[in-house]
Amino acid sequence: MNKNDAKELVNLLKNAYPDATCSLDFETPFQLVVAVMLSAQCTDERVNKTTPELFSRCKSIEDFANIDISELEKIIHPCGFYKNKAKNIKLCAKQVIENFNGVVPHSMEELTSLAGVGRKSANVIMLEVFGIAEGIAVDTHAKRISNLVGLSNKKEPEKIEQDLIKLFPKDALKDINHLLVWHGRNTCIARHPKCLECPINKFCNHFKTLKT
Repeated sequence: MNKNDAKELVNLLKNAYPDATCSLDFETPFQLVVAVMLSAQCTDERVNKTTPELFSRCKSIEDFANIDISELEKIIHPCGFYKNKAKNIKLCAKQVIENFNGVVPHSMEELTSLAGVGRKSANVIMLEVFGIAEGIAVDTHAKRISNLVGLSNKKEPEKIEQDLIKLFPKDALKDINHLLVWHGRNTCIARHPKCLECPINKFCNHFKTLKT
């Protein structure tokens, strides 16, 4: 896909999903850090049902650092992989307190130094908390759709991200992940895609095979 096609694709998705935003509920920077961790291999809907109890119990970063791990595991159990996530949440809170004076950092290097925070998560945090669109969070939706419409033929999220950064102008980066996520949830559903309703099916390799 060339840059003009990529620009058209973004405009079509913007028209289809004018309200596309982050789906995770949070009020503080560290709440988003926690919500993003919980969203790994879990739906945002499930995370949003789990975090009210957690955020009511842990009102500060210190609370996250000090909560008994068994209690934390019990609260976040519905989100899956709860033992590893609980361990990372507590360690991450301690790292923010000890290494960043209790303030969530806003650079890629600093964020990815935290337990449980990879590049994808850091991109989400930087954008949603600090308004910094340095890269693009490539989740399962972004990966699948990028491959289908020719934005990238790579399989690794970081390589897909680099292809997307080359295609899209910097001022569009803040919208790309939201648009691809909403498109993946509402239309380009993995097992049951609504191809005839798809606003970008003209670019889609799967749709082209259906027509032949």
